[in-house]
Amino acid sequence: MQIQSDKLREECGVVAIYGHPEASKLAYLSLYALQHRGQESAGIASSNGEQVQLRKSMGLVSDIFTGDLLAQLSGSLAIGHTRYSTAGDSALLNAQPIMVECNKGKIALAHNGNITNAHEVHAQLEQQGSIFQTNSDTEVIVHLIARSREQTLPDAVADSLRRIEGAFSLVMVTPDRIFAARDPRGFRPLVMGRIAGQAAHQVGTVVFASETCAFDLIGATYEREVKPGELVIVGPEGVHSRFYSSQQPQSSCIFEHVYFSRPDSIVFGRAVQQTRDAMGRQLALESPVEADIVVPVPDSGVTAAMGFAQQSGIPIQFGLIRNHYVGRTFIEPEQRVRDFGVKLKLNPVRHVLEGKRVVLIDDSIVRGTTSKKIVRMVRDAGASEVHMRVSCPPTISPCYYGVDTPSKNQLIAANKSVDEIREYIKADSLAYLSLEGLRHASGESEEKFYCTACYTGKYPTNIVDVEDITPAMAAGD
Repeated sequence: MQIQSDKLREECGVVAIYGHPEASKLAYLSLYALQHRGQESAGIASSNGEQVQLRKSMGLVSDIFTGDLLAQLSGSLAIGHTRYSTAGDSALLNAQPIMVECNKGKIALAHNGNITNAHEVHAQLEQQGSIFQTNSDTEVIVHLIARSREQTLPDAVADSLRRIEGAFSLVMVTPDRIFAARDPRGFRPLVMGRIAGQAAHQVGTVVFASETCAFDLIGATYEREVKPGELVIVGPEGVHSRFYSSQQPQSSCIFEHVYFSRPDSIVFGRAVQQTRDAMGRQLALESPVEADIVVPVPDSGVTAAMGFAQQSGIPIQFGLIRNHYVGRTFIEPEQRVRDFGVKLKLNPVRHVLEGKRVVLIDDSIVRGTTSKKIVRMVRDAGASEVHMRVSCPPTISPCYYGVDTPSKNQLIAANKSVDEIREYIKADSLAYLSLEGLRHASGESEEKFYCTACYTGKYPTNIVDVEDITPAMAAGD
């Protein structure tokens, strides 16, 4: 039996290391910190200055990379990738990094996001004779680099990035260089840091990652974001930056702050913990309720619940306990247990909930099926009232920028009113954070603007909103 999550899913995390004798081990540790961004496959490519080696497999980072395997990935340069896949594309052939040897040399590339014109570019490349080995949109980038008429690799990379559209943060390794780039709108996060050299004459190690929590584990200091439209190249000559694209309006994904990123990360220049706490406080101001306890739906609802509790004065209690050791497949008893999948992941604490008016805080409601089961679980544990509060607006539209989102007809808020959703999940009351409240809590400004297409249906790029789109190509690799 496979348990289906009722959360939106990030597609992947990326990391790059330049100038460290144990680059592959640092990449492994960084991927370990980014495991929440993808749990289906992982890979590391490293370079010893002459050869690029690649190892990747299906599964969790800690299960794939043994000490013996990491020892095979020698060198002072490495990139890594951990991924989710869209439905039907969970296969080793789509695991990353993707490595090729072409007229520009041997390169390995890893990507987070979704190239919205991938089908069009894919068809053009096939007409020109390109042979694709995967159904991943990431491979399009590799073929564009190989076919670019630019003479140098940096120029070929820049030329290729100008030909693709959508969301992408990517890292690439060659025998002697690391490349890192973000799309011109900055949909997906990518940060740069450094590990200080042990000797006075050493420049130190330059690192890149999807989130700063990866830096904390390997002892790196956060320096800055890779800017939208920027290509950073790290090589023997040092760190060089260039902008391959003209500036476009920023459209960073707000859901990174709502759910995807770890609360201990800095994403888009702002602490995620700060945003989620502010979301909870704003939610308490907008939708107060008389209750005895605030209960977070763990783990993603915890920080917002703390903010809600502090603002409202209602004490927070951990009335739901999460099992952190749940895999994807289970043997269910022949005598079917109601809400079996949710019970594997969450267990109510009866003495906390019994006789209480409970405010449940969650980060989002997608299909509504899990929320319905959680509300029922809390009632069965003796709660006298259950009030659901959601720390983001209703999700009404799919994402085409690297998030595994159900089609519109599966998004409950796209098809039901708030009161109809309340009735469906059987809560005494239901309220969402307003879009204005979310923007305020996330620190949006003229310099920092977020993509909120999943809440508004208004997309920042020219794509067709097809309600039941099912990409044949694996998105968000």
